[in-house]
Amino acid sequence: MSYISISKAAMSAGSNALIRGWIHRKRESGGIIFIILRDVTGLIQVAVKRDLVAEKSWKSACDATVESSVEVEGIVRGDKRSPTGYELGATSFRNIEISDPFPITEYQSAELLLDKRHLWLRSQRMMAAMKARSYIFRYARDFLDRRGFFEITPPILTKVGGETGSNLFETDFFGSKAYLTESSQLYSEAMVFSLEKVYSFAPSFRAEQSRTTKHLAEYWHLEPEMAYYDNQKSMLLQERLVSHIADRFAKDHGDILKEFGVGKDNLLKIRPPFKKISYESALQMLNEKGFGLKWGDDFGVEHERTLTEFEEKPLFIYNWPKEIKPFYMPINPKDERTVLCADMQAPMGHGEIIGGSERIWKFDELMERMKEVESARGIKFNMHNYQWWIDLRRYGSVPHAGFGMGIERVIKWMLNLDHIRDAIPFPRMSNRLEP
Repeated sequence: MSYISISKAAMSAGSNALIRGWIHRKRESGGIIFIILRDVTGLIQVAVKRDLVAEKSWKSACDATVESSVEVEGIVRGDKRSPTGYELGATSFRNIEISDPFPITEYQSAELLLDKRHLWLRSQRMMAAMKARSYIFRYARDFLDRRGFFEITPPILTKVGGETGSNLFETDFFGSKAYLTESSQLYSEAMVFSLEKVYSFAPSFRAEQSRTTKHLAEYWHLEPEMAYYDNQKSMLLQERLVSHIADRFAKDHGDILKEFGVGKDNLLKIRPPFKKISYESALQMLNEKGFGLKWGDDFGVEHERTLTEFEEKPLFIYNWPKEIKPFYMPINPKDERTVLCADMQAPMGHGEIIGGSERIWKFDELMERMKEVESARGIKFNMHNYQWWIDLRRYGSVPHAGFGMGIERVIKWMLNLDHIRDAIPFPRMSNRLEP
């Protein structure tokens, strides 16, 4: 007899089923052992009655502990008294491996759950979050693949900084100084001159001390780059990408959203166009609420929350001051205080999920901008390390644009998580490198 999944067993009332999984809950009452068994597809109640199974099966059921791996054969029947609505009446029960006493019980601290992350991933909530993560990865790739993008595989080790050139994790590369990449953008730019529309989906690393609910030191970064795109066309693509992910997820996985108390309608209403406001307008709105910001100040968590807490869809903040944006963004010809860029903010206070811009594509303009940034910020670019990237502007350059999406931030928003750490299996934060 072949094993079937718990979800298939639930559709086989009256039939004999052989299933396997892990014990989620267990209790005994008057010669019956009730077990809630889980596998990746769901939960089922198993009833092991002493007078209906062999002594060996009964002993196995008695010995089994929470998180023991087991296999059970029995008859499936509907039962309204069961927490899952159906029950497997066991005819045989076998332990695959008996678990030691499980170290996680109810009402544990967040720190203990992080220390035991390798075990906490078995919880219903974390299982649902990890499924959501996989589906969101899938829908993002599907959207871009269907629009003629090519996925590329950039290096993780590099000698150059991407977005800021600072806050990099340094490592030794056979006696030479190297860094874990903070962005694959520069390598993606190299690829648009052959493949035109590309994306990378890879880890990025930020050595920041930020300990907020939306910061990770290692996160997964979706970075499309497009030849012949400007900032407006890039924002249109971003709207459609986010809308596609939200729509597919809501339509296909309402059960996961229910686990997090999120209504499907919250995501089904994510339709273009998204609201777009300039940095200058956002600054004015914040100051009207008493923040006292000045031109050139960046926005923090509280500012982002204030701007989006009553929004139902993401919004763009465009044309940021050049002083706080990376050197590769072109100056806005209509307002030379700003650059041609936009950040997408998730609704309900979840903060920035995408940052994008046009890229400086002319050699002379890039050289001038890099010198300006060196002078204004008191830094010195290692031009030798950047030379290969600068070369792209000397050999048939074209206008192009791109953006980076922090996938964990998207997951945090769509599941309405309190903290980004629950959007990734093993979070890396400034105070955590284990397990």
